[in-house]
Amino acid sequence: MEQGVGPAIRRVATQASSRRAPIGLIVIGALLALAMALPLVYLLITVFQSLPAALETIWNWRTAELVARSVGLTIAVTATATLIALPVAWLTGRTDLPGRRIWLVVALLPLVVPSYIGAYAFISAFGPSGLLQDILAGPFGVERLPSIIGFPGAWIVLSLFTYPLVLLPVRTAMSRLDPQLEDAASVMGRSPFRVFTSAVLPQLAPAIAAGAVLVALYTLHDFGAVSIMRFDSFTREIYLNYRASFDRIGAASLSLLLVAIMLVLVWVEGRTRLKARHRTGPGATREPRIWKLGSWRYLAVGFLALLATFALIVPVAVLIYWATRSFAGSIEWSEIVTAAGHSVLLSGSAALIAAACAVPIAILAIRFPSQFARWTDRLSHTGYALPGIVVALALVFFATRAVVGLYQTLLLLVFAFVVLFIPLAIGVVRTSVQQVSPRLEEAARTTGRSQFSALKTITAPLIAGGVISGVALVFLSAIKELPATLILAPIGFETLATEIWSATSVGFFERGAIPSLILLAVSAPSLYLILGRE
Repeated sequence: MEQGVGPAIRRVATQASSRRAPIGLIVIGALLALAMALPLVYLLITVFQSLPAALETIWNWRTAELVARSVGLTIAVTATATLIALPVAWLTGRTDLPGRRIWLVVALLPLVVPSYIGAYAFISAFGPSGLLQDILAGPFGVERLPSIIGFPGAWIVLSLFTYPLVLLPVRTAMSRLDPQLEDAASVMGRSPFRVFTSAVLPQLAPAIAAGAVLVALYTLHDFGAVSIMRFDSFTREIYLNYRASFDRIGAASLSLLLVAIMLVLVWVEGRTRLKARHRTGPGATREPRIWKLGSWRYLAVGFLALLATFALIVPVAVLIYWATRSFAGSIEWSEIVTAAGHSVLLSGSAALIAAACAVPIAILAIRFPSQFARWTDRLSHTGYALPGIVVALALVFFATRAVVGLYQTLLLLVFAFVVLFIPLAIGVVRTSVQQVSPRLEEAARTTGRSQFSALKTITAPLIAGGVISGVALVFLSAIKELPATLILAPIGFETLATEIWSATSVGFFERGAIPSLILLAVSAPSLYLILGRE
């Protein structure tokens, strides 16, 4: 089978790579890439205006230490998140796990927990004098628990709240795998584990790489968890340069170095994608095989329950505990409801626009691979590698000099969110395009249809699920964004994220517990409804 399929795949890939992209698609891709690269342009202008000072910032031991610490944390979080997501995707998608749809929703719900809320919850629960210590003090006389401040805390928190970024694209890809390869491996007498590693895992490589890049970029640009855990990373240093010392040159130099690291990650992911294979099974797609767990189901349920306990139950329980300790009568419900409405409006608008913009970029990258397509893809990822404060200040720079009317408007804030989170949509949509064989479009072309018509009538309906997942992923990430909102939001435009931060930044986290719970409540149903479309 491999001898016959291999040459066919290579012929199709050669035909696809030799086709020229529609001129309209090229123009749209170029405009989107330029728009997404605006923060990068700002950084380049700032750095080259004071190149000696920028080089002094980059070439020193402090920066080398920051690189080592940030990259080390990124590798640890990415590896851990991937190792968590793969078994969850397999158990909830390809086994007879009891209540697997419910477990899937529970496994994805940590996406709605902001990293700064998760970090606060873990310190409150597992800190040296946290809630767990209070529980153990009575019967066991425990006076102090080991500290989780620093690398351990940042690693645990970010891993628990980013593994869904790998789970979503892997689930999307797993639902469209060719079951014939699994059947062939089973006929050869291989165990379910060997079938997974030999027939399934290689097909999931592009989705795993796409999700891993999202986790890595999230870790590099996260500010909340690393700040609360007091772990010195790029984002914390950049924030301090901007806010404390007003060192615009130093912050821009570090941000530019962060972009360089991001480009390396995207390049590695692109190399993995080039080695991918499209679905090759003939005929119509059929339901994938469901593996029976047998007595292993108890271990599987235990694993998922343990994961849910630390990634979801502990943060929610801590928030409920804080909410019960809120000051009586101090909750301004009208302000919270207004902030919730603002959050939905802002995040929903950004999610729809980002998903729409991700489609042409993903199609260019997969269907018309070229140097132009690769750079379009890479430039579109620049915003996600940058802290929100850098993107926000870059847009302030351009708005105050080029389009003054956009400054302090909701439109500029929505654009900032699109720049920050469009890579989330690109990763999911690109995985969906990857799973659609280009032979379907080639068949449509033989009937006289244009390239655009084939993409519209054949590819678009088949990637609709990926686009919807992209909308959900951007929404769930955008609703938690804080730094960009603080800088770019119109005067009086409060969101749930800013309400939470306002309370916690002055040491009254109890007053931020109710907005935090509402943020979870607003986000969770949308995730469940989207998963219900599977």
